[in-house]
Amino acid sequence: MSALTSARAHLAKAREFLEAAEVNRDLELYNAATANAVTSGINSKDAICLALTGRTDKGDNHEEARAELREAGPAGRALGPTLGRLLRLKPKAQYLQASVAASEALKAVEWATRLLDGAQEVVSG
Repeated sequence: MSALTSARAHLAKAREFLEAAEVNRDLELYNAATANAVTSGINSKDAICLALTGRTDKGDNHEEARAELREAGPAGRALGPTLGRLLRLKPKAQYLQASVAASEALKAVEWATRLLDGAQEVVSG
């Protein structure tokens, strides 16, 4: 499978998880909405990196994911802070006792949308 084909596959997953995030947000399932938004954002990162560099890493280290995105070029550098903000919500949404607030879920969906928009531009460009 070519890097561009893989990028398109990650873009489709990013879109699917963002739609799930929006549904869960509307249902006031804020942890699920945020977790879906994070997964969408990671798939958007993968799509961008594959489209611009031909590769992406699959590690669990969030700082490495941000660095990989920044190193992909100007589009990645511009979206790096957005990915960082989104990834900081992952532990609260998925692992910690405390739950994600409605305002945090709204932001997570907004950030995932920004990442998906950027990924679509890169992959289509």
